[in-house]
Amino acid sequence: MPAHVRDEVRVEVDVSDRHLTIVECRAPWRADAGAEWTRFRIARLRYMKGTGMWSLYWRDRNLRFHGYDLLPPTDGVEELLAELDRDPTAIFWG
Repeated sequence: MPAHVRDEVRVEVDVSDRHLTIVECRAPWRADAGAEWTRFRIARLRYMKGTGMWSLYWRDRNLRFHGYDLLPPTDGVEELLAELDRDPTAIFWG
């Protein structure tokens, strides 16, 4: 995140046994909304133990994840994170 918005928006990762979930967190924007930051799942990186490969998944409006078919599975997450950052289809960040 750019320095000028870091007190309002941040990106975090929730770690599980077989996947990493990229989460956008936003500071409370209304006094009546409470003091908790909102958390919005953006994408998921899934690890397939049998193949040792990682795959990228996108989230739909019903909060379900689907395979991102424009990038094949890879043995590392760097390429997947770069694609997520580029977001050429605007499916992740809008």
